[in-house]
Amino acid sequence: MKIAPSLLSCDFSVMGEEIRRMDKAGADWMHLDVMDGHFVPNITFGAPVIKHIRKYTEKPFDIHLMISEPLRYIDDFAAAGADIITFHVECDSDIEATIAKIKSHGLKAGLVLKPATPASAVLPYIDELDLVLVMTVEPGFGGQSFMADMMPKVRELKSEREKRGLSLLIEADGGIGEATIAQTAEAGVDVCVAGTAVFKAENPARAIAGLKELCE
Repeated sequence: MKIAPSLLSCDFSVMGEEIRRMDKAGADWMHLDVMDGHFVPNITFGAPVIKHIRKYTEKPFDIHLMISEPLRYIDDFAAAGADIITFHVECDSDIEATIAKIKSHGLKAGLVLKPATPASAVLPYIDELDLVLVMTVEPGFGGQSFMADMMPKVRELKSEREKRGLSLLIEADGGIGEATIAQTAEAGVDVCVAGTAVFKAENPARAIAGLKELCE
């Protein structure tokens, strides 16, 4: 299991140091939630901020675009230092064109599913994807409770991946911590986004190691 700390839970006034702290604690990826106040009812940060914090780690930047028109901004996030860009299947941009734009920069491309969206929504594009992110909370704010009823969606994606012989990664995001991570691993999740569980932990290294142990 890979652990991707969500910068949504960090101290924004010292983001660079928070990234460095998570890197030293054993994080696999850094998960950055970009919100536009339109697609979701919250605003976070954009490409200029990501560009400035990129230097604090060599770990992959996993950029989750919770924005209405991701296609318009792919070039900016690629230039800012993204390694992985995921965007919502429910967005207003052309899905295939957005995937192609991400791939044109040599980056990994993923689609995201809101809780109410079925796994079938990504199947027309799954052969082109590196990743599918299953939201286990309603996107927009951190600190929400994990929705266990999203796990059948993960199992469906895992089954489809095996059937097609894909190397697709399945990621889960929302309310993941000691009490919930084993359920994600059992269902077939490969990457877990964890916010409060690691950023608010007294010992983040122990927290990340503990989350990985619970998946074994």
